[in-house]
Amino acid sequence: MTPTTAQAGLDAVILDYNGVIGLQPTTDQWLRLARTALWPEDDLPAFQHAFWTARTAYDAGQLSDLAYWATVLGHHPGARRLRELRDADTDMWTSIDDHVVDVLHQAHESGLPLVLLSNAPRHLSDVLDRRPWRRLMTHVFYSARLQVCKPDPAAYQHAMNATGAADPDRVLFVDDRDDNCHAARHLGLRTLHYTGHPTDLAAALQPPN
Repeated sequence: MTPTTAQAGLDAVILDYNGVIGLQPTTDQWLRLARTALWPEDDLPAFQHAFWTARTAYDAGQLSDLAYWATVLGHHPGARRLRELRDADTDMWTSIDDHVVDVLHQAHESGLPLVLLSNAPRHLSDVLDRRPWRRLMTHVFYSARLQVCKPDPAAYQHAMNATGAADPDRVLFVDDRDDNCHAARHLGLRTLHYTGHPTDLAAALQPPN
């Protein structure tokens, strides 16, 4: 975070979900998903590699639940196991950081528009839309609905248009991934590479004196 980020005014904020509002999955959650997939528990890194290899296409809405998990597993799961996999997968991404939500409540009450821009598959998007913190967002954009993932510039453009801000330098983009922040900076947005400290976010959203 640069010193000017916390000092200059903002017209809007574009926020990532996972790694900012949402907490990263725990090892126990990963193991639960691996067990549901009938994957050997002593080979979790290989499972995670298979999980991530097809994830961008899944997040972009290019693969159905069945097609995604068939790619991960190397075979089609049955209908019951597919539901269990989807539920365990979704559960990994729905724990939130209450301290971050408190910061966003304060920003919302101050009238600062908050826009969510998240890489997420369709089912998870539907679940997140029903969470209480969702009402803090002026607009939400999920990759599966946009059919494009960050760091593609088209994803950012949807969110930027929704803010209504004329100057991208008066819009702050917050994400836990440096590559996503780099792409945002290239489009003229201010960025906060979030590293898990809610106080950094609070400082970045603090209105000028």
